[in-house]
Amino acid sequence: MVDIADKLAYFQAITGVEDPDLCTEILAAHGWDLELAISSFTSGNSKPPESDASSAGATTSNIRATSVGDPSNVESLHALQRSDPAAPGLVWKLITLPVSVISGSLGLISGAIGLGLWAAGGVLSYSLGLVGLGSASTAGRSGDFSAPLVSVSAATSEAMNFVAAFEREYGSTRPNFVSEGFMDALQRSRNAFNLLFVYLHSPEHLDTPLFCQRTLCSETLVAFVNENFVSWGGSIRASEGFKMSNSLKASRFPFCAVVMPATNQRIALLQLVEGPKSPEEMLMILQRVLEESSPVLVAARLDAEERRNNMRLREEQDAAYRAALEADQARERQRREEQERLAREAAEAERKRKEEEEARERALREAAEKQGLLAKMRQQKAQSLGDEPEKGPDVTQVLVRFPNGERKERRFQNTVTIQWLYDYVDSLGCLEAESYSLVSNFPRVVYGQEKLTLSLNEAGLHPQASLFVEINS
Repeated sequence: MVDIADKLAYFQAITGVEDPDLCTEILAAHGWDLELAISSFTSGNSKPPESDASSAGATTSNIRATSVGDPSNVESLHALQRSDPAAPGLVWKLITLPVSVISGSLGLISGAIGLGLWAAGGVLSYSLGLVGLGSASTAGRSGDFSAPLVSVSAATSEAMNFVAAFEREYGSTRPNFVSEGFMDALQRSRNAFNLLFVYLHSPEHLDTPLFCQRTLCSETLVAFVNENFVSWGGSIRASEGFKMSNSLKASRFPFCAVVMPATNQRIALLQLVEGPKSPEEMLMILQRVLEESSPVLVAARLDAEERRNNMRLREEQDAAYRAALEADQARERQRREEQERLAREAAEAERKRKEEEEARERALREAAEKQGLLAKMRQQKAQSLGDEPEKGPDVTQVLVRFPNGERKERRFQNTVTIQWLYDYVDSLGCLEAESYSLVSNFPRVVYGQEKLTLSLNEAGLHPQASLFVEINS
């Protein structure tokens, strides 16, 4: 009897229900009758059967989970014999694939020891005995099993060689066998929501040529298989074909099987076809398997479509969220950049204001200092002039006219120099200009730097003189 874990795993794989507690309840309600539970679930009937526990136990005892290399499971399993003939015989057994097939399709290369242990001893002898090969052939093939496990390229090469040889032998009207390893073909069937049609080719068997010519390559069967199944074929002379013949417990040839992916690196064996069959018989068997598995495949396809729609919706929502987030971040960046720009402009304006204020203060200070110096200079020059002398024959009367029309008059001793007249003008503080000259009109005489040392008498300004101030350009 298959243990509870295997039944639970298979029920989850077939129905797509992920909740293990719910699956356990459904199986327990049907007396752990796996086939009845699946049939009831897919047909929408969740009521438990009205059979007793002994009947359920007798039924489920026909289901086994097998793995290659276990001598206790060598016997071939037959289709479930249901007490209720209306229930579909959906599953024969769960089969654990050999590690060499799984790792080979994944491109993993282990050592020769694991494969040697798997192929050695009773399994190898028994399997070769089933296909009717002699001891010499057995000895010859033993050498193949000491090689490393099949890599992706090797499995693909074997599949391509089989397809090419089959087409050379029986023509182009044939099932569309995929040119890839078994695990890749199984994944292809899973992605396409189709069952996997498996054909194991035994060139030495007497019934093989006639079966291939009349049945497997008949136009009706080929059209039906190509339309409804993913097909994989392998020769038992090749490594992967021989491993699958052991996994599927092929006891008679020609050998065909219909499988589907299960969980935990297992496949669900839905139908075995052993021995020669007519095209009509094969078509009837495959149609029945397809009809029985159709609800499961449709449910899986709808579930996958719902998951894709949900994923697409989540991706669209994530994209919209990212776009909104990026827009918010862009606005935030613009706001920060605007604030930084305004802050820079404000700082620049404040710097300029401070510079201008400092310049005004500096100019005021300099002007105040200059005015102080000028006032001091005027005071010193006024003091150096002394008191104005009284009128007399040695006193010169001097009239000074300024550009603004203002007039100033003072008496000087005729012996003082022209410099005294400049000091007198400076002491008055009536001029803004720093450079000027004293000039007489008639005749025009400029009393410049070269005449500063002349006395008023020597300069011809005694007894009186009329001068005006001329600003130097």
